Amino acid sequence: MSADAAGVLAALITGGRTVAVAESLTGGLVAAALTAVPGASRAVRGSVTAYATEVKRDVLGVDGHLLADRGAVDAEVARQMARGVRGLLGADWGLATTGVAGPGPQDGRPVGTVFVAAAGPHGDCAVRRLSLDGDRESIRTESVRAVLALLRDELTANAGAKDTEHKGGMDVCSPE
Repeated sequence: MSADAAGVLAALITGGRTVAVAESLTGGLVAAALTAVPGASRAVRGSVTAYATEVKRDVLGVDGHLLADRGAVDAEVARQMARGVRGLLGADWGLATTGVAGPGPQDGRPVGTVFVAAAGPHGDCAVRRLSLDGDRESIRTESVRAVLALLRDELTANAGAKDTEHKGGMDVCSPE
C-alpha cells in the first residue's frame, strides 16, 4: 500500500497539488498510509476521521437530511465528505471513505459496501462504489487502496479514459 501512497504523493507534488482526507470506515488508515511516505508534508494538508454521523454533518458539512434519509453509507455522502474536507482544510483534492466493514450490515447495506470519493480543484468529483469480500481488516485495507487508486486515476486520467472496473462502477460528479 505504501507504493500506492508514494505514487499518489509523487503525482500531487509534481503537480503542485495538495490533498485532505475524510475517513469513516477506514478510521485514519488513508491518512496513515499517506503520511508514512517521506516528504508527505509537501502535499498532505490533514484529515478528519468522521466516524460518527454527527461529525459528517457538523464538521464536514454533509447534508443532515441526506444522512437521515439514506444513512452514512451512500455515494452522495462520500461526495459531500470529499468536498467538505477539501474546503475545510484548504486542499486542492479531497478524498473520502464511507462504508460497512462489519461485522454486521449498516443502514440497510451489507458488509463490504463501500463508497470512495475524490473531489478536485475545479468542482470535479468521482465516486466509486465497491462491493468487497473478506473480514473487517481486509475490507478496510482494500478501501484505502481503492481511494488512493481513484485519486491516482483522477490525477493521471488520459483523455477522459477512466477505470470503472474496481468491483463496482464509478460515478463522475457534476460541478459544485
